[in-house]
Amino acid sequence: MLIYLRVLKESFYFAISALVNNKLRTFLSLLGVTIGIFSIIAVLAAVDSLKNEIEGSISSLDNSTIFLARFSFGPSEVPRWKREQFPNVSFEEYKLLKDAVPNIKAASFTLNVGPATVKHEDRTVSNVEVGAVTEGYYDIESLQLAQGRFFNEAESNSGTPVIVLGDEIAASLFSDVSFALGKKIRLYGMKFVVIGVLEKQGSPLFGSSKDTSIFIPSNLIRRIYGENNRAVLPFIVIKPEKGIDNDEFIALLKQRLRIKRGIKADDVDNFFVNQLQGFADVIDDIIGTLNLVGLFISFFSLLVGGFGIANIMFVSVKERTNLIGIQKSLGAKNKFILFQFLFEAIILALIGGVIGLVLVYFVSLIASSMAGDFEFILSTKNMIIGTGVSAAIGLISGILPAISASKLDPVEAIRTGM
Repeated sequence: MLIYLRVLKESFYFAISALVNNKLRTFLSLLGVTIGIFSIIAVLAAVDSLKNEIEGSISSLDNSTIFLARFSFGPSEVPRWKREQFPNVSFEEYKLLKDAVPNIKAASFTLNVGPATVKHEDRTVSNVEVGAVTEGYYDIESLQLAQGRFFNEAESNSGTPVIVLGDEIAASLFSDVSFALGKKIRLYGMKFVVIGVLEKQGSPLFGSSKDTSIFIPSNLIRRIYGENNRAVLPFIVIKPEKGIDNDEFIALLKQRLRIKRGIKADDVDNFFVNQLQGFADVIDDIIGTLNLVGLFISFFSLLVGGFGIANIMFVSVKERTNLIGIQKSLGAKNKFILFQFLFEAIILALIGGVIGLVLVYFVSLIASSMAGDFEFILSTKNMIIGTGVSAAIGLISGILPAISASKLDPVEAIRTGM
């Protein structure tokens, strides 16, 4: 064990000596490793950061959450002309499914309407996202209130003009948000009473932020727009109980809705059941593809770096041929020489890898500060991967020079060195 520690110590000194005595050559050789490690870790960190941001954006929704609508979230085998003839889901269908299907934890009838303008006294906020929902949406999205409450079932069914504000909307309309409750604001030419203000959420990567949204009862929007207005896109959102069989649950939903619509046994559904899990699977596939593409591109940088390490090691063997001959004449075995050069190659590669990791760290700090709410993550796992890849490059690049050094004849090595 002590002999290997001594070899490692000497190899470290030789590596440092190579760095100091041949600065330009070593710099050019390590540049490839540094760029390669930087590329790999930067790609992994960027993809991890993207995945973390996406998961954070949809974390308020359970993957089992179901969206019933006349449109599909993804590709469909149903022809477009036929999909365009599908009827919208209705409030009556929402009530039927909510009452008739067991194991529903929460359900909401939601209307997708365009942005609106809200006013309070002399303050106006434009392009506000309007969430026209029923009371169950609070539990589906796991909304958090800073003050007040969400509207209840009675207010939802009657379409009472009450409103819940996002943090930024409340701050824009009122000098002091703590006095927002009970105040009246104007929307759609009507007065709404503020009953709640949501906690600050921040800007998600996907979808709109709850901070810039408002929530009102969907039945009020039904009265304003009418039942058959194609400009308003309704859908039914259902969150099932945990632990149930999702396939059976979805099959029961389809059966009840088919019966309600009088669809014959041989006819296809004239609605779509979209599950959030499918969207999450698509995101995972995209992230996996991004990882593969990034790693494939980074591989070429590492290849160049490996050649650079191999080159500097061959030169190092050439320069120390005389020393190798002396070591062998004094009894050094082949494996001693082999490990000496292997350790040196690994140490050189690790130095390049550490430089690459440091660069990624500083770039991630700069990118996070410039990207606002988007945070770049340099995880411990990625740092370990970077270190491991660096060592592997050194091992692979140094194996041939190390073997050639270990096989040198001591007499010929001393004569050549002289």
